[in-house]
Amino acid sequence: MPEATVHIDGAARGNPGPAACAFVLARPGEPVIEHAELLGTATNNVAEYTALLAALEKAAELSVSSLRVFSDSELLVKQMNGEYRVKNPDLQTLYAEARQLMKGFAGVSFTHVRREQNKRADELCNEVLDAGKKKTVSSAAPAPAGPPAVVTDAAVRDEALACLIAAAKSWADKGPTIPAPGQVWDQLWSILEDGGVLKKVKKK
Repeated sequence: MPEATVHIDGAARGNPGPAACAFVLARPGEPVIEHAELLGTATNNVAEYTALLAALEKAAELSVSSLRVFSDSELLVKQMNGEYRVKNPDLQTLYAEARQLMKGFAGVSFTHVRREQNKRADELCNEVLDAGKKKTVSSAAPAPAGPPAVVTDAAVRDEALACLIAAAKSWADKGPTIPAPGQVWDQLWSILEDGGVLKKVKKK
């Protein structure tokens, strides 16, 4: 199966507090799958990792071969990309589970996005927290996007520069493979495209 994409999110009202996790899984030519569930009392970071595990499990169930994971949790993305160490014992267990699940895929990449670029997964978390019950939806077509966020070229430029500076510092400390250049390019592309800087050209 071609590469799938998934947006994940975890939320806790209080840290720790009532928590939920959600993912939005999209596959070429297939219905979009939205899932959210309550977790009881947990921290934001535990909720984020639980969302990742749920997404990986569902993707494996659907025989997805390659997966691009998008999250607004910089901590999770940097830990999964090997840029940060996982020091919290609770997260260490979840991190190890995620690594084990990733072995079943040909490839899994992680990209950090802004919260507004992760809007639907965030909405799902809040919906189940408000309703107090699990939600799973398989839609016949991708969920309609909300009104585009207003993003200035300056804000996009600043975020792109921050991405490059962070990568350069990591390469200086750990060598040119952490993070992988391809991961840095994916993140830059996401920043530029979602900020409206890149325009897709349709072939005639």
